[in-house]
Amino acid sequence: MPDTLPERPVRAAIHPDVRIGHVHLKVADLDRALAFWRDVIGLEEQQRYGDQAVFLSAGGYHHHIALNTWESKGGAWPPPGTTGLFHVALVYPDRRALAGALKRLLDAGWPLEGASDHGVSEAIYLRDADGNGVELYRDRAPEDWPRDAAGGLAMVTRRLDLGALLAEAG
Repeated sequence: MPDTLPERPVRAAIHPDVRIGHVHLKVADLDRALAFWRDVIGLEEQQRYGDQAVFLSAGGYHHHIALNTWESKGGAWPPPGTTGLFHVALVYPDRRALAGALKRLLDAGWPLEGASDHGVSEAIYLRDADGNGVELYRDRAPEDWPRDAAGGLAMVTRRLDLGALLAEAG
């Protein structure tokens, strides 16, 4: 791949109904990865290809997260300062569901890396067993998003009160 991209004309925006369908992660050990994605996060196993790949989802979808060892079996975490996935984000439907996810993490003793209120969303940050960044978050209603004087988004990064969030877990 070249270091610079050629000049290109500005094109029309992508269709507004396009969405991210799934994320496929390279992992070192399938069972260890499943212990996080299935057992801690709670995604459901949909299909498995022996000891090489597994497809996981919420609500019976064919897959939201796929895990494979095709190029990474026994591999190490990527070193800091290299390119690759920053994080995959799972969107929870509401604050109570996000609180339940936080409770699952704490009950499992899974370490958190951070938690932020971005104005548009509330987010919890962590890493999976292979060092992949994971964000668990819920969006606020668009009418509650912070705006600047021109009407554009004015996202922020503030400390998320995990105690208050956890109180909503029920």
